[in-house]
Amino acid sequence: MNILFRGGDVVTETETIIADLLVIGDKIVSVGTDLPVSDARVVDCSGLILLPGGVEPHAHFSLPMFDTISSDDHFTGHRAAAFGGTTTVMDFTSQSPGSSLQQSIDLSRTQASQIAAVDYSFHVNVTDFSNDVAREIPSLPLQGLTTLKVFTAYNGRLRLSDDEISKVLNISRENGMLVMIHIEDGDEIDRLVARALSDGYTDPIWHARTRPAHGEVIAGRRAISIAESSKAGLYIVHVTTAGLLNQIASARKRGAHVMGETCPQYLFFTQEDLLRPDGANWVCSPPLRTVEDNDALWKGLSDGSIQTVGTDHCPFFADGATAIEFDGQQLAIPGKELGKSDFTRIPNGLPAIEHRMSLLWHFGVSAGKLSMQRFVELTSGNPARIFGLYPRKGTLSPGSDADIVLWDPSIKHTISVTNSHMRTDHDLWEGVEVEGYPLQVYLRGHLLVDRGKWLGKAGYGQFLHRQANAPIM
Repeated sequence: MNILFRGGDVVTETETIIADLLVIGDKIVSVGTDLPVSDARVVDCSGLILLPGGVEPHAHFSLPMFDTISSDDHFTGHRAAAFGGTTTVMDFTSQSPGSSLQQSIDLSRTQASQIAAVDYSFHVNVTDFSNDVAREIPSLPLQGLTTLKVFTAYNGRLRLSDDEISKVLNISRENGMLVMIHIEDGDEIDRLVARALSDGYTDPIWHARTRPAHGEVIAGRRAISIAESSKAGLYIVHVTTAGLLNQIASARKRGAHVMGETCPQYLFFTQEDLLRPDGANWVCSPPLRTVEDNDALWKGLSDGSIQTVGTDHCPFFADGATAIEFDGQQLAIPGKELGKSDFTRIPNGLPAIEHRMSLLWHFGVSAGKLSMQRFVELTSGNPARIFGLYPRKGTLSPGSDADIVLWDPSIKHTISVTNSHMRTDHDLWEGVEVEGYPLQVYLRGHLLVDRGKWLGKAGYGQFLHRQANAPIM
């Protein structure tokens, strides 16, 4: 069906104009004033804002952890993303010890293709580096997979040595790829965890106290130095501290190809939340920090020091022993209660994918911290560019996919687990009211969400073949 969106405020990374937007099939074909109706269905957008569908750079669906699995899959998580205005989601596929990267890729693609509700891609975790893996990496861009992820923490499970990280960076540079990195000091974490448990400290707050902020800064400085030596691109996921943000900003001034991402939880919460009776719900890695770090990250969003906002969406039930009703069925999945007597057994992760855009709009745009153009950069344009999807995704331009959000800046929405679509039994932003919310959400011209009603379906989402040699933003 052809659609003419008439007279809305069309927002891109560079401008806001009152215009019509014509969609034929699954593409935007024209943006202008007084476009002819021809045979299109007309949608009156007076008083509404037209945004490009959000691009989520960082989520985890059905992720095994300890004795459970993250509670959203590629249908429930995608659907929740769409309700929040996000139409493209990037997940991770993780190499198993001793196996090839391709084995995990094939499994992840098979699982997602059957139920994906929005368009999607994967980043490839390299957790067991070898000569065989080194020879395998250059084949990934031919499959549209252009990003690798490495870790400086989770010793004995996910972490690579500095020498291995250097080799991955060199291979990525030679093949037009980008390396993402989880920054923490794995050695110090192991020492502090052992000491805390030996001293009998088991409460959730010790998750944060054993993963101190200075460890992120020290490990970040080392990783940036390796990337500079390799002359390779480095994308630092979930930046939590002012110290690491300063390291990124300094490196970029030196000309280093370094970029940073942060997440909503690091803008709103602090480690003090782990002292609450339900403090386990706030356990994530890296942990929450301080109000001063929150403020520094908001400043980094406004001044361009941070390039994207992802969510690191990885939800677990607060009480997996008690069933909830979800999609008309009773459901219980083991969750945070697994660590009730040992903070090291609390599944690490939070539900956030549905709230990313509304939180940034209300507390960023409406609060005067972000322009509408900057909002589009952070939530859509920059992640699309960085991950090789632009201009198919991330903008409202002729030739782009018709991923369109009709945003009503006057809608007031109170966040609650009772109206959320994420598959979990709690919401960290429970009771927070935001003003500005999606009225309709389109993916490739197909209406997914209409005034709070779900019209999408499992399997409609497409795997996205991403382009190598994407720009450093």
